[in-house]
Amino acid sequence: MRERARVIDVWLEDRVKTVLPKIMRRAGIDMWIIISREYNEDPVLKTFLPSTWQSARRNTMLVVYDPGAGKKLETYAMARYAVGKMFKKAWDKEKQPDQWKALSNFIAEKNPKKIGVNKSKDFALADGISTTHYEQLMAALPGNMKGRVVGADNVAIGWLETRTPSEMAVYPRIVRMAKQIIAEGFSEKVIQPGVTTTDDVVWWYRDRIRELRLTTWFHPSVSIQRKDPESFEHLRAFSDRPENQVILPGDLLHVDFGITYLRLNTDTQQHAYVLKPNEKTPPKYLKDAFKRGNRVQDILTGNFKTGLTGNQILKRSLDGCKAENIKCSIYTHPIGFHGHAAGPTIGLWDQQGGVPIRGDYPLYENTAHSIELNAATFIKEWDKEIRIMLEEDAFFDGEKTYYIDGRQTELMIIPRNLSPNQ
Repeated sequence: MRERARVIDVWLEDRVKTVLPKIMRRAGIDMWIIISREYNEDPVLKTFLPSTWQSARRNTMLVVYDPGAGKKLETYAMARYAVGKMFKKAWDKEKQPDQWKALSNFIAEKNPKKIGVNKSKDFALADGISTTHYEQLMAALPGNMKGRVVGADNVAIGWLETRTPSEMAVYPRIVRMAKQIIAEGFSEKVIQPGVTTTDDVVWWYRDRIRELRLTTWFHPSVSIQRKDPESFEHLRAFSDRPENQVILPGDLLHVDFGITYLRLNTDTQQHAYVLKPNEKTPPKYLKDAFKRGNRVQDILTGNFKTGLTGNQILKRSLDGCKAENIKCSIYTHPIGFHGHAAGPTIGLWDQQGGVPIRGDYPLYENTAHSIELNAATFIKEWDKEIRIMLEEDAFFDGEKTYYIDGRQTELMIIPRNLSPNQ
């Protein structure tokens, strides 16, 4: 835990120095104020806290001021003590007992052109200031400053979505750990066909995550598609799936799984096939269906271009699938400090015509995304349509998109020989 803390703090210092100036200048905001009360933290503020802080303390006020091009950002804590190494103490309670008055005096002294606060109607992660704090801030500001207060949507999202070289040096290992846990759970080590249920596997995943001293940001899910009358429905697949289904030979298994490590998250969906007696590989019709899922991934990531909005990428990708006679749905989201993170929304499973506002946000370089989608194929042997539901974490560097730790291109089989680290 000490080593993890060291890495988090080094990354934070690097991000404040390299990411924040660019984001603030891109958004045209020269002062950014983040205010939170203990246990009611702004989601952005939590990414600025040092590794040893589990929450804000009392009223935690952070102020970032940009004095102009060629000059370093100034970072302050309007608090009784510094917040980590990056935010130095800027309030002397003995001289000015009123914290809000001290903040107001400080802002007037710096005289910023635009004062950004995390108040947003459209982006949850950029809407972290409470109504109480916003009202207190506006009441404290001098009259000539009130009109300079603007929503800091683009600063908050830009800060959260941008990945640094140091983070990307480690992110592949985090994704790999998640995939190794998935592979271990989708194996004969955990699954005994005819006995093991889907819930057994789900809770094995939860226990394994804790055993490895990791955490998860959502409860995993395991589902089955098989030769039966049940048709695919999104609500059934994602929130209303049958519980405690016994896993049987011939089943196509699906898992949705993610972990959190060093404040970064993963989100992965993969498939496995349970071999029937005398089978050595999955049936060709399932292999072909899986390839269609990979093809949708290629079409989508091929449309990642700097400046295109999520809705533009979605339409181009859906049109590309249609041109190749692939029935698909795309619901891709950013990944990083949060699982469903800040950045452009590229479709929702129930909004394939585009997503207002969040889908209109543009794609920027150095951002990570969970390439989440499905491809439908009618399986005549099962007399039904199935969905290959895939999700793999990828990084866009401004020119190309690559998977952070590769992607699944073949169905896992159960049983199979496990590698030594599994």
